[in-house]
Amino acid sequence: MTPVKLAVIGAGLIGRRHAEHVAAESRAVLSAVVDPTTAGRAVAAALGAPWFPSFAEMLAADQPDGVIIATPNQLHVRNGLEAVEAGIPAIVEKPLADDLAEGERLVAAAEKAGVPLLTGHHRRYNPMIRKAKEIVDSGRLGRVLALSGHFWLMKPDDYFEADWRREKGAGPILLNLIHDVDLFRYLCGEVVSVQAHASNAVRSHAVEETAAILLRFANGVLGTVTVSDSIVAPWSWEMTTGENPVYPQQDQSCYQIGGTHGSLTIPQLEIWSNPVKRSWWEPLVRERVPVVQEDPLRVQIRHFCDVIRKGVTPIASGREGLNTLKVIAAVQRSAETGAMVELG
Repeated sequence: MTPVKLAVIGAGLIGRRHAEHVAAESRAVLSAVVDPTTAGRAVAAALGAPWFPSFAEMLAADQPDGVIIATPNQLHVRNGLEAVEAGIPAIVEKPLADDLAEGERLVAAAEKAGVPLLTGHHRRYNPMIRKAKEIVDSGRLGRVLALSGHFWLMKPDDYFEADWRREKGAGPILLNLIHDVDLFRYLCGEVVSVQAHASNAVRSHAVEETAAILLRFANGVLGTVTVSDSIVAPWSWEMTTGENPVYPQQDQSCYQIGGTHGSLTIPQLEIWSNPVKRSWWEPLVRERVPVVQEDPLRVQIRHFCDVIRKGVTPIASGREGLNTLKVIAAVQRSAETGAMVELG
């Protein structure tokens, strides 16, 4: 089969990783790197791909089969609309948009045009998460009643030397919790209400550093999650999964999902249950479910190729990305007002 021609738009940290994975994928070819900077041009040269300073100049030379958009957040909708208007399937990095109305405009345009639009929530493609979803959906935990999640880690002072990281539009709710909320929706269904409190007591930046959130799901599951980028701790996706080697991996869990017949830890995939009678007086057994690890960014690219070539339904569609963004917006609104926010 002819390799799928994929272009990467934006050659920053995540864009470069996408480009490297595309270049290494046998089913795809890196047809272009689009980025106006000299750094972008250097990434293209290092990977032996054509370089273009703009989307329009790329299209004038050659139209790819798909694009991966990894530009700054405020450009996601503009670049996504360019792809839709050209009839080119696209993965747009998370968050899908920096504004809900604009995100809705992008998703509606793609759906109307029949152009596949995916959101870059790559954690859904982690084999461990796919296995966790199998466990939850299989009923092994019984009726799921609760989930708990942590994003606790310490971002060093030099992380905040970039001004935008201290201002509204940054903060761990939007930059980090969005990943966790997307996985909670993937594993447990739609969120119908949120209650949140936030604090900036340590750094006093214009944006939160710590937040506590209560989530209510349509199926009755209740979730609690706390996020902080000011706590020295091992309990976060980054520190527990080993997905990104820049973070020192710890043998701890970041999520727990509890049901009437058992509970599940993530990322360990440990199922805790009573072997005979369900009771707090009975012994618990622990079963660790094996899984073969693989870089989810690479899995996402293969899935994108299947969406383009075989018409496979996207695992993380544009609509899914928009729905996750709606939950995050509700969390931010609740934290600002102190009120519970219902999602329509």
